[in-house]
Amino acid sequence: MLHQRYREVRQYTCQLCRPLKIEDYIPQPVEFASPPKWHLAHTTWFFEQMVLLPYCPDYTLYDRDFNYLFNSYYNNVGDRIVRTHRGSITRPGVEEVYAYRKYVDGAMEQLLSQPLDEDLSALIVLGLHHEQQHQELLITDLKYALGDNPIFPVYREDFNLLARAGRDSGRLPIAEGVYEVGFAEEGFCYDNELGRHKVYLEACTVDKGLVTNGEYLEFMAAGAYEKFDYWLDEGWSWVNRESIRAPLYWHRIDGEWHHYTLAGLQPVDPEGILGHVSFYEAAAYAEWRGRRLPTEFEWEVAAPDMEWGQRWEWTNSAYLPYPRFNKAPGAVGEYNGKFMVNQMVLRGASIATSPGHSRSTYRNFFHPDARWQYTGIRLAQ
Repeated sequence: MLHQRYREVRQYTCQLCRPLKIEDYIPQPVEFASPPKWHLAHTTWFFEQMVLLPYCPDYTLYDRDFNYLFNSYYNNVGDRIVRTHRGSITRPGVEEVYAYRKYVDGAMEQLLSQPLDEDLSALIVLGLHHEQQHQELLITDLKYALGDNPIFPVYREDFNLLARAGRDSGRLPIAEGVYEVGFAEEGFCYDNELGRHKVYLEACTVDKGLVTNGEYLEFMAAGAYEKFDYWLDEGWSWVNRESIRAPLYWHRIDGEWHHYTLAGLQPVDPEGILGHVSFYEAAAYAEWRGRRLPTEFEWEVAAPDMEWGQRWEWTNSAYLPYPRFNKAPGAVGEYNGKFMVNQMVLRGASIATSPGHSRSTYRNFFHPDARWQYTGIRLAQ
């Protein structure tokens, strides 16, 4: 079972890269978006450094320099290249990175053919979920790089990801009371979902559907990007400093709004679900509507009765530890806990999230100005 799962996840990463030109593997236009080649290598590095080296005494390191080049943020594992320089790694080439993947996969295949103890199996499962996170990042980072190209290149003609989807209407009532939140099921979760605990919620409602492009166009047409009253102070500073006037990837062409998709430049569909907005924009839109964003706990309580998975949904909750949260020792403990500052929680999943990588308790987190993920807005009151 785990053996087959390993093959499926690893193959899907390579499948995502099949439409790429060789030049597409390299660029890093901004600090937060890593090149596809780096994602291919880093997800392989995880299995080499975290699994093969500690658990396989006879394993021979593929290349001593790769630990420095492809470590992301794990201080326990050693020094690493500056994040902004990932796009400058022209060597090793793309072919060698694929050779690296093949080499590590061969060693992992041998390991997976043997009986594994519970701790090692759990570590490999973590590695697979880590790779699934990077599959979504590969898509969104690639979109940022291609979207930065003035000719709006097509990644795949059937890969819009912003095409119209069905949307529920109405509101879900949440009764005043005490609720339990946090992961309590069988199977995998991240450590930041643990520490199931009780929370008190006031009576409220949560929208069944997400905000559409047409609804957001009304916000824009009302001049909301020029009116400070709707914005948090940091958001207002961000809007003016960065000259923000529309969601990411939106372009005004011949008087009409278009947006860049991985299927190329497309007209903005008013009935389509909004994507690529920051927390600042989400909060301003909610203020303009006379509403608010749900907290992550309201979202989780409402989740069983609403559809989700089209966009990562901004909540009004800061990313903080749950009660009894404990970081694991060593590098694995660096996975979530050290980022619990100055970030907001997003819930659900997006159309770019890999299959089998979403839960109602999943706590994604980004800085409030982040827009390159498939982020959207659900309102509460």
